[in-house]
Amino acid sequence: MEIRKLNMDAQDKDEAKGPVLHIVVVGFHHKKGCQVEFSYPPLVPDAEHDSGLLPEEWRYLPFLALPDGAHNYQEDTVFFHLPPLSAEQKCVYGVSCYRQIEAKTLKVRQADVTRETVQKSVCVLSRVPLYGLLQAKLQLITHAYFEEKDFSQISILKELYEHMNGSLRGSSVEGSQVYLGLSPRDLILHFQHKVQSVMFYVSPVNRLVGALMTVLSLFPGLVEHGLVDSSHYRPQSSVSEELSLTSESGSGADEFVSVSLLLNHFQVGSLDTRTFHSIKPILFKCSSDSNFLKPPSRTSPDSESDWETLDPGVLDELKDHAETPEVFESPSGTPITSQPLSGAGGITPGLVSGLEEDQYGLPLAIFTKGYLCLPYMALQQHHLLSDVSIRGFVAGATNILFRQQRHLSDAIVEVEEARIQTQDLELRRALSLTTADLRFVDYLVKHVTENRDDVFLDGTGWEGGDEWIRAQFTLYLHSLLASALHQDNERLLADYGAPFITAWRMTHNYRVWISNKHPGMTHITAGHPFQGQYSVADVKLRLSHSVQNSERGKKIGNAMMTTSRSVVQTGRPSVRGV
Repeated sequence: MEIRKLNMDAQDKDEAKGPVLHIVVVGFHHKKGCQVEFSYPPLVPDAEHDSGLLPEEWRYLPFLALPDGAHNYQEDTVFFHLPPLSAEQKCVYGVSCYRQIEAKTLKVRQADVTRETVQKSVCVLSRVPLYGLLQAKLQLITHAYFEEKDFSQISILKELYEHMNGSLRGSSVEGSQVYLGLSPRDLILHFQHKVQSVMFYVSPVNRLVGALMTVLSLFPGLVEHGLVDSSHYRPQSSVSEELSLTSESGSGADEFVSVSLLLNHFQVGSLDTRTFHSIKPILFKCSSDSNFLKPPSRTSPDSESDWETLDPGVLDELKDHAETPEVFESPSGTPITSQPLSGAGGITPGLVSGLEEDQYGLPLAIFTKGYLCLPYMALQQHHLLSDVSIRGFVAGATNILFRQQRHLSDAIVEVEEARIQTQDLELRRALSLTTADLRFVDYLVKHVTENRDDVFLDGTGWEGGDEWIRAQFTLYLHSLLASALHQDNERLLADYGAPFITAWRMTHNYRVWISNKHPGMTHITAGHPFQGQYSVADVKLRLSHSVQNSERGKKIGNAMMTTSRSVVQTGRPSVRGV
């Protein structure tokens, strides 16, 4: 009770201050590079608004706000995470809107403007993960700020700070506003069968961060409550160390810790078998070592000893107090279209995870204790991938150097090309989709694409919409967790894939979840939602999936398409002649 009271007191103080911490302007200087030009309130207490001073923990802020390759686009948006400045603070969520204009159009041209274009970003640093909502407001203000043609006019930025804190103060981080701009429907239409766990890579950066965060939004409660510890890292001690990476791709992989878990370059495949593929990797790839963490005395570890592993006996002791729900017989027949789950109960602090959890024990403790979630990673942060205190990561990147150093990540998702590259054969085996999984993905894709050709019906109904898709993934995850409670029933777990279940059971997030009692699970039916007898349709589905995901299959498919085009083109003249 005392811990809960302290958490509530801290939350009340944060709400009184408002969700927005700072409004920041970052510009590109022809000699100094990316730098902070303005901040309100100042990023360093007692400093001037235009001092450019930064807390040491936020030294990468300018490079995150002005991402690599931004000069190739007139405007763009990026999401990023910053580490907390104190033990009381959580992850700081950043949203940055970038624009560039021709210098000759400025009404007031300052002396340091020596290039033909001016590049700047306006950033919001927030306590709450309202990415899309903050982006929508920020884009309007950024446009107005640039329309002034005089960047010394900062009153509009101060007004933005007051307006955001006034309008968002007391807003609950729940409901559809959290997912504004994160559309799993668009993700499925683009990737269909290819969403997996890896590093994401694409330009412009807005597509990168949007795809990555959309995948995470498929995990119940993860965006709302599961990212508070996702940015706990230490910045490199010197700039020279950061820039020493250049051609280190020739160095041995032994020098690096196996930390690449979810996404390196967010390149999405299609959400057919790929979308689902990406949910599995996140569950276990983010904690691939078999060690378990100590129950956190505080959410933000301050010393290296805080990364030590948890004595399994602590979890076993907690597990003894948990009641295992009785086994339910899974219904047969056509899969049920799930509706939003009601009666989810309140959110309470997790006993072991340290996260705010619902009665199902969600979100899972994926991004805690050295596992990072970085929607965008700047080149200057490259050292994090080989930092011994970083045990796993999901990251988005636009710089090609990240993609070239493949030994640093388990998988790479190239969003533009809808391609997923997995290096490790064991990982590929664990992430392979079962027949039941293929049915699930095929079910999603069919519903999403059903009315796609009708401009009046496309995306307007419940089935096939964003909330419907999230409801399907919630049903899938609930069913997986319910099945995991019956550890001796291999039949229930077989539909999820034995290699996957084996790997997942070794992870931190599984050990934390299974160690505690979750009342809501008594109402969840165990077993895969798409379990059932094999049929001819399953054979066709497996064949189609194999062709789409193998290199040989892709070549055959491309050859068939080329041949079909040739037949059609050479056949047209004869048709016209008739």
